[in-house]
Amino acid sequence: MITGPGLLFVVSGPSGAGKDTLVEALLERMPRLRYSVSATTREPRSGEIEGEHYFFLDRAAFEEMEHAGGFIETREYDGNLYGMPRDYVQKTLTAGYDVIMKPEVNGAMNVKAAYPDAILIFVVPDKFSHLRERLLARKTETNEVIARRLEIAHQEMKFIRNFDYIVINEQGRSEDAIRDLQAILQAERFRIHRYGDDSLKNVELT
Repeated sequence: MITGPGLLFVVSGPSGAGKDTLVEALLERMPRLRYSVSATTREPRSGEIEGEHYFFLDRAAFEEMEHAGGFIETREYDGNLYGMPRDYVQKTLTAGYDVIMKPEVNGAMNVKAAYPDAILIFVVPDKFSHLRERLLARKTETNEVIARRLEIAHQEMKFIRNFDYIVINEQGRSEDAIRDLQAILQAERFRIHRYGDDSLKNVELT
């Protein structure tokens, strides 16, 4: 009935908090939501698809794109480079679609600097110990890598006050977290200040 500009949602938090599961569920339930695929130099995990989960680049190709200004933000995480392609995000927002992305915490801070109106959402488990359980359950990383990820997670928790919302992804109750996250997106979509007078005229009584 009314339309408005596309909104940028940034879902972040420690590795193992369950961001992938939550975002995938939202994409199925919210047709005007689009996922912003990141580029990375890390090797694909089992089941990951090029262009759907990540754009997998070698370091030389990544750095060339970075030097050309092709990323909103870039960061190095656990020895690998990650970046958010600028062109896709801008075109999708301009077309009126909402965009959701899930960078690491430092990346989220950089996105906020580039897009001050971005809505930042911090996802955490109900217990920090569950992070290790979830990382082990992936069976994609060595114990050494998991230990580094947990150390990084402790540092990432210090940034929680820089976010707009927190979503607690309780163990065994992901559906609750999905509903909470969807409620945040819906509430932000219907804030009055996001709509111009021409859009609001469509809801005036006649």
